[in-house]
Amino acid sequence: MAFRRVYSDPLSRSIFKKFVVMLCSLLTSLYLLHCLTDRCSSMPTLVKASSQVVGFFTSELQDLKSLRRKRLLKKWTTESKARLSYESADDTKLISEDSRFDDTDKGQVLYKSGPQVDSDSENRELSRDIQLSLDDIVSSKRLSHQFTVKTGSTGKLSPLGEGRKELPQALIIGVKKGGTRALLEFLRVHPDLRAVGAEPHFFDRNYENGLEWYRELMPKTLEGQITMEKTPSYFVTREAPARISAMSRDTKLIVVVRDPITRAISDYTQTLSKNPNIPTFESLTFKNRTTRLIDTSWSAIQIGIYAKHLDNWLQYFPMGQILFVSGERLISDPAGELGRVQDFLGLKRIITDKHFYFNQTKGFSCLKKAEGSSKPHCLGKTKGRIHPNIHPEVVQRLRDFYRPFNMKFYQMTGRMFGWDD
Repeated sequence: MAFRRVYSDPLSRSIFKKFVVMLCSLLTSLYLLHCLTDRCSSMPTLVKASSQVVGFFTSELQDLKSLRRKRLLKKWTTESKARLSYESADDTKLISEDSRFDDTDKGQVLYKSGPQVDSDSENRELSRDIQLSLDDIVSSKRLSHQFTVKTGSTGKLSPLGEGRKELPQALIIGVKKGGTRALLEFLRVHPDLRAVGAEPHFFDRNYENGLEWYRELMPKTLEGQITMEKTPSYFVTREAPARISAMSRDTKLIVVVRDPITRAISDYTQTLSKNPNIPTFESLTFKNRTTRLIDTSWSAIQIGIYAKHLDNWLQYFPMGQILFVSGERLISDPAGELGRVQDFLGLKRIITDKHFYFNQTKGFSCLKKAEGSSKPHCLGKTKGRIHPNIHPEVVQRLRDFYRPFNMKFYQMTGRMFGWDD
């Protein structure tokens, strides 16, 4: 009776209707929030809503999308920072004999060709990874693959971010100071390839952490995309081939090689920029200056004996799964070398001449438009350093030393790189 008396009053009836509408809107909004936070498996049956409810939903949905994007950005930032701690910029963990220059008693390192980290370069990589993540989440401009939704319909990548982390199907395994960073930056322009900016060093330094740890360092990809990482020290790490083969025998391997003499001088130049007090290049090259015997225990020299390292890899991988990229041609004809790489990876030739311009100041090619950016991009100040002058007699002695190894390498790869011309 009391309900009838209240409902018979026009004012009370109006208030009651508004209350019901607000209650329904609130309950439906809570259910929508529940779905957007991935805690439900199906959406409710569509019902015809009043104009009041529709207006309420529009406002709430915009707020929820904004909240979701902020949460994803925070997650991606955390993951990028975690990856950052495992990278060393283009340096390699190599021959233990280098410890002969490590004065641990005095707490001073005279010379050690170990991991070196360029903080400025690392910070730029982190910023670009975060920017790319935002681009993928908010605008989804780079990714146009179709995927199947649980309901059976198909659609493009959602602005809220889908995809999953996979173990890499391709690796850039070497060599240090050969041009690996340039190759990776060029390849990241391709929409069907996603790569880690940092060097994980999983197969040489962090193998005990396990494959799941390794997988978590990888970027999210869609079906049909390739996951890639680069760590130049893998090529000269004896255990790396067996470990990579254990992960997947189908892994495609890319090696950027360069004239071993130029590579050794570049390696030395990088170390010299960080420690000006190291011995001269000449004194490190020879065991004895009188006999002019080359010191092959110095990592800068040993890395360039490519045939020796390749022998180790061919015990686990056929030559058809290894692509050798010319570091010299990567400078003079980047589009040509990138064409070979894209073919090797089974990618459409999207990266062409139109993506590059030659930077006269740096002396190498740069991207007209980098990944996740609309601006030109060149490698940082740590690349393209001016090399010190090395005495011609030292260079000639190294030329004679490397010649037989180079010839064997040419025969093994079936490609003449022209380092002995």
